[in-house]
Amino acid sequence: MNPNKALWEKGDFTQIAETMRESGAALVDKLGITPGLKVLDLGCGDGTTAIPAAKLGAEVLGVDIARNLVEAGNRRAQQEGLTNIRFQEGDATDLRELKDDTFDLSMSIFGAMFAPRPVDVAKEMVRVTRPGGRVVMGNWIPGDPTLVAQILRISSAYTPPPPEGFISPMLWGVEGHAVDRFEAAGIPKENVSFERDTFIFNAPYSPAEFVDRFRNYYGPTMNAFEAAEKNGKAADLQRELEDLFTSQNQSADQTTTSIPATFLRVTVQV
Repeated sequence: MNPNKALWEKGDFTQIAETMRESGAALVDKLGITPGLKVLDLGCGDGTTAIPAAKLGAEVLGVDIARNLVEAGNRRAQQEGLTNIRFQEGDATDLRELKDDTFDLSMSIFGAMFAPRPVDVAKEMVRVTRPGGRVVMGNWIPGDPTLVAQILRISSAYTPPPPEGFISPMLWGVEGHAVDRFEAAGIPKENVSFERDTFIFNAPYSPAEFVDRFRNYYGPTMNAFEAAEKNGKAADLQRELEDLFTSQNQSADQTTTSIPATFLRVTVQV
């Protein structure tokens, strides 16, 4: 099986996505979506940004590599009574089933950044976007002190080194790398702009329980704990993550969790 597909079908990312709904809708509100706009959401999960776009009247296609998340997205759309959105399986590095110049807006919020072959991702997102349209990515930033970059940093210390040729997904959060990739896709660098933005994870349970959700349902953290358990270090990893989540929790009530995470918003004029 495609290792990226296996990673994101592992566990159940909807358990994490539930804490991202408010920020997903808030981000979509900033994108100038109007009724009838044709929108692609790549690496869409179960619709954290795709469903808010559909609620604004866009014609939305959500594409994700994980079958379980595609099924979850279609269930959510049906429950919401939305007929202007559908979800299907697909690989961000090879969107062969999608025609050139199809979408007014192609977005990927913490999705396509995790696909291998980042130049192929950029080329495919540009290819399926019509001239005059936009590509928008939300990407976590390497070395950032906020939650997600720190989860990945801590977890990486407990996992084996990546295979030769591995390209860190976090490089999508470096402006120069993003420019280079879109230039390789034929976009002049002056058509690529950046803005720092914030996603807030809101959960109706404690930071320690939030760590358990990552441990049990989020593929990369699940892998980290499996590796840590083999080395007798699972308790160390649990403690590091609980310290991180507790220290960054901004909720006044420690039985609930509210943690901001900084990301890089990349906008490409096609």
